Amino acid sequence: MRLENIIFHIDVNSAFLSWEAVYRLAHGAFTETAGQPTGCHITYRGGMDLREVPSAVGGDVTKRHGIILAKSIPAKKYGIRTGETILEARRKCPNLLLVPPNYDLYRECSAAFLDILGEYSDTVEPYSIDEAFVDMTTTCHLFGTPVETATLIKDRIREELGFTVNIGISHSKLLAKMASDFRKPDCVHTLYREEIPGKMWPLPVSDLFFVGPATAKKLFSMGLSTIGDLAAADPAWLKAVLKKQGETLWGFANGIDLSPVLASPAPNKGYGNSTTTPFDVTDTETANLVLLALSETLGSRLRADGAKVSVVSVGIRYADLSYFSHQRALASPTDLTLEIYHAARGLFPELWDGRPIRHLGVHTGGARYGACGRQMSLFDEINYEKLAVMDRTVDALRQRFGTDIVKRAAFLNRPVSHMCGGVPATVH
Repeated sequence: MRLENIIFHIDVNSAFLSWEAVYRLAHGAFTETAGQPTGCHITYRGGMDLREVPSAVGGDVTKRHGIILAKSIPAKKYGIRTGETILEARRKCPNLLLVPPNYDLYRECSAAFLDILGEYSDTVEPYSIDEAFVDMTTTCHLFGTPVETATLIKDRIREELGFTVNIGISHSKLLAKMASDFRKPDCVHTLYREEIPGKMWPLPVSDLFFVGPATAKKLFSMGLSTIGDLAAADPAWLKAVLKKQGETLWGFANGIDLSPVLASPAPNKGYGNSTTTPFDVTDTETANLVLLALSETLGSRLRADGAKVSVVSVGIRYADLSYFSHQRALASPTDLTLEIYHAARGLFPELWDGRPIRHLGVHTGGARYGACGRQMSLFDEINYEKLAVMDRTVDALRQRFGTDIVKRAAFLNRPVSHMCGGVPATVH
């Protein structure tokens, strides 16, 4: 007889903010900017818990990464939303305590909570830096009922790591994720198939997984205000109006989800890297420098994963936030930094219309793993093997001594970081 699936979805409550709070409580005093418009510095000493005051983790306004990444529950009461600008947030709450992000810390906290989950099941699928799915089907009975086991995990994370999580329990990933979004923080919720009519269908359709603001607005205009309305709608009508997405949403509203929990994530089909520059880029020389820096970071990721790509694209976002991209197929799959850069540099003049640029990206596709042959040409004047040895040597040096141990001369005394984009490494 086949076992009924038992799937947990574990979601850290206000992850970045919680991790900052735990770190700062453990390390005593800190000074951050609070108050607007004065921008005065206020010193908070040991005992201050960011989770108990109006606070948020936000990017650097001076570098145009000025958005709210995470907020405390007291900040939420002011109407502050994740993703809005810091200026908008401080209009709502002038005394908002703002702390900068520390991605190195977040990676460590994420790894610590995933390590705990790994003690309860061999099948743990990280879904993002602060959430994961766990297949408890064959191991849950070792610890108790599903609710008892989830409570045990939740309490252990709080006691050992200092932050709280919500855990949703169901027979599928979709319903487990929906359940974890019920009342927060530090809670365990179930959402089994038989509980869908009472627990999920009364919720607004905007709460359904995969429904963003634009889709929610369209569904509301169609007279579908709750998830139950969507579940009861004619799937053929939904498909006619919303295409393939209509079928998917109807299935989700009815709790249909057959996707398994994957212990190892599927290989990337494409790799990308982008950056919002601290200043408007208005000339080709500077744009090429940014593209080189993006290619540098991107190439190192490809080589670390043993991947080679066969398509390169460049994306440009202008000051009015309009976005345009252009792509090119390569003659042979590559992981070489300079080969990726030369393709990006060739695409840029085909795409740029001369307007000031605020954001540049280099993206790739057609990733292949393992040994990939190169199509040789009689007209090649490039020693690809020499470039490959150089890239691997530089990677090894940077991994051992830090990313700044080696940099190209083109970046000396220039306002562009030699390895920009991706997730920045920061230290408190």
